[in-house]
Amino acid sequence: MNVVELVHNHWRDAVEIVLLSVAIYYTWRSFRGTPGGNVLIGLVVLFLALNMLSRALDLIVIRTIVESLSNVVIIALVILFQPELRRGLAALGGHRLFGASNQSRATLDLVREITFDLANRQLGALIAIERGQNIEAFAESGVKTDCALSTELAVSIFFPKTPLHDGGIIIRNDRIISAACIFPITQRADLDRALGLRHRAALGLTEESDAIVIVVSEETGIVSICHRGLIERSFDPESFDHRLAELFALKDESDSKQLAGKTPVPGSRRHSVAGHSSESGTDRLAF
Repeated sequence: MNVVELVHNHWRDAVEIVLLSVAIYYTWRSFRGTPGGNVLIGLVVLFLALNMLSRALDLIVIRTIVESLSNVVIIALVILFQPELRRGLAALGGHRLFGASNQSRATLDLVREITFDLANRQLGALIAIERGQNIEAFAESGVKTDCALSTELAVSIFFPKTPLHDGGIIIRNDRIISAACIFPITQRADLDRALGLRHRAALGLTEESDAIVIVVSEETGIVSICHRGLIERSFDPESFDHRLAELFALKDESDSKQLAGKTPVPGSRRHSVAGHSSESGTDRLAF
C-alpha cells in the first residue's frame, strides 16, 4: 500500500484523532486547577480501572454495571461540571471571531484614564466591562446607577467609606449600569496566595462570563486585568491601553508590532500572567 492509498483510506481516522486530541486538550485546560478538575480526574481513573479490571478478570457483573453507567455519564458530567462548561461556552461565544466586542475606542480610553487616576490615588477598585455576554444577573446584586462613565464618578464610588465603595462596578457601553456589585469568588486551588478577595472576585466573574475585569490594588496601586479565568498584572498606561485594544479587537497586528518596538515607560513594570501557584504576586488585597 503506497502513501496515496494510505491517505485515501485513513484520512478520516486522522481527522478524528486530531479533533479528539484538540477536544481533550482544551477540556483539560478548562478544568485544570478547578475543583471540578479533581472530580473529573477521579471519575476517569475510576472508570478506566473498573473497565480494565472487569475485562482482565472477566468480571461480567462489574463490566455490565460500567457499561450501563456509561449511558448516563454525559448527563452526570453536565450536572457536575456546570460552572466549567458555562465558562468554556462563554469563552467560545466571546471570541473575536463572533464579534463580541461592544466597546468603543473612546470608552476604553476613558477606562484607562479612570484606572490610572485610581491607581495614582491608591484607591482599590474593581471594574467589570461587559462584552458579548449579558451580565445583568451580577448587576442586580449591586445598586442600579445607569449614569455616564467619568473619572470623577469613579473616584467618588471607590473612595473609602463611601456607601458604594465595596464591590465592583459594571460598565456597559459608556455607562456605569450598577455599583457595589457582588462578583463570584473563584474556587481555583492553583492561585497565588498573595491574591486577595478583590482579585479572586475578578477572576470568578471572568470564569462565569466573557467580561473583562480590571483590578486596582488599594495597597500598591498595581493594575491588573482579568479575562477568561486569567489574571495579568503590573500594567503601565501604555501596555494597559494596548492590552485592552487586543482584548476588544480594536488593534490590528501592525499596531501590535509597532507598539512592541517602543521603549518601555521609565519606572513601569511589564505585565505578567498569573494562574498557577508558581507565579508570584505581591498584591494582598481584600474588599
